[in-house]
Amino acid sequence: MDSTFDDSSRDSAGFVMVERDASLPPGEYDLLQTTSQYVDSLSAELRTVSLTIHDDPELQYKEHHAHAVLTEYMNEKPGWVVTPSCYGIETAFVAVFDSGKKGPTVSFNAEYDALKGIGHACGHNLIAVASVAGALATAHLVAQKGLSGKVILFGTPAEEGGGGKIKLLDAGAYDQHGVDISLISHPGITPDAALVRTAAYTAFKLEYFGKKAHAAARPWDGINALDALITAYNAISVLRQQTEPGDIIQGMITNGGLRPNIIHAYSAGRFVVRSSTRARRDALLKRVQACFEAGSTATGAELKVTRGGSYDDHMPNKALGRSYRHFFNRLGGNIPREEVDYLESATMASTDQDDQGNQLGGPHTPDFEKAARTQEAHEKAMRVSKALAATAGDVLTRPELLREIRREFEENKRIDESVRSRRGV
Repeated sequence: MDSTFDDSSRDSAGFVMVERDASLPPGEYDLLQTTSQYVDSLSAELRTVSLTIHDDPELQYKEHHAHAVLTEYMNEKPGWVVTPSCYGIETAFVAVFDSGKKGPTVSFNAEYDALKGIGHACGHNLIAVASVAGALATAHLVAQKGLSGKVILFGTPAEEGGGGKIKLLDAGAYDQHGVDISLISHPGITPDAALVRTAAYTAFKLEYFGKKAHAAARPWDGINALDALITAYNAISVLRQQTEPGDIIQGMITNGGLRPNIIHAYSAGRFVVRSSTRARRDALLKRVQACFEAGSTATGAELKVTRGGSYDDHMPNKALGRSYRHFFNRLGGNIPREEVDYLESATMASTDQDDQGNQLGGPHTPDFEKAARTQEAHEKAMRVSKALAATAGDVLTRPELLREIRREFEENKRIDESVRSRRGV
């Protein structure tokens, strides 16, 4: 590991000291030096921004305070054009820094919604300031080096189940600005990774409508909606025996009736289907739907399925990941080589980090909410922002890298479409 940018060289303010290293090509050194020094100059004020967001947690699409804090902060920065409450979403925003010269468009996503009851236990205050710092440092690099292109910061509300980015995508936000790459980071208890993979996800509300009757006097006059839901639940339990590794079906009964001595006219539940890829998730959804319909067929109850949030899996771009890994490790990080990073960040099923997480508390726990407020967490977010900015700078200065990123992106799309076609979805 190159120690030039190692955390062991921190000064008393917690900054990573950057010194010239003959082993670094001049272009790489300039990217790291320019972005690192600029992030260091912003760190104290971004710490205040982070704490302000953390200490006033707001749920999805109600992030009015965080929206105001972030847009006001960005409005203070020269060269940025900030549009609050955009694309039909009151708590979304977009900030644009345009060099005035045609070139790539690099973007950063800032998240800032919290969780009900446990505040910023997913560390979105850290995600917000890491993306803000990354975007500002990239814009500073563009201005200092006379680079071509645009830098965009998207304020993306409602990540926690609200699909804020999906709404922005559907509204054309990313297409309108011609985004070439989109960058974000996320805190956690897993090892540092550049190639994080997430599962495809779809949520449902399930309802059965039957006919009420007295369970002792005339049960034959009724249609038992609870029996329908239990039949569906049991069918899903049987289905799990033959699902593939990485397929997950979770469910709960939210309404099982009012009293035990009646045939229940109504029942409801919530179910979540996850799988490692969109194609596998969509194929699994067909089988789960058959289980839902089995409950209706067996009992005569009317079925109503309301689809909730639905996210595709995140397929990391290895070309982009190589750039980030390179710069992050130069800053003292320890992301492993690509093939190990790809496997570990996908499952994390057999590492001692899981055991540590049982002791310290991972995301969506009260302990993580407290950790997201610490100075140590802030310093790690700032280090990540430096690597993100250097990666964005790498894309802006190396056309061949952007071409490689695009080639891989198109190939991944082709493979996904082929798999979906074979599975009939």
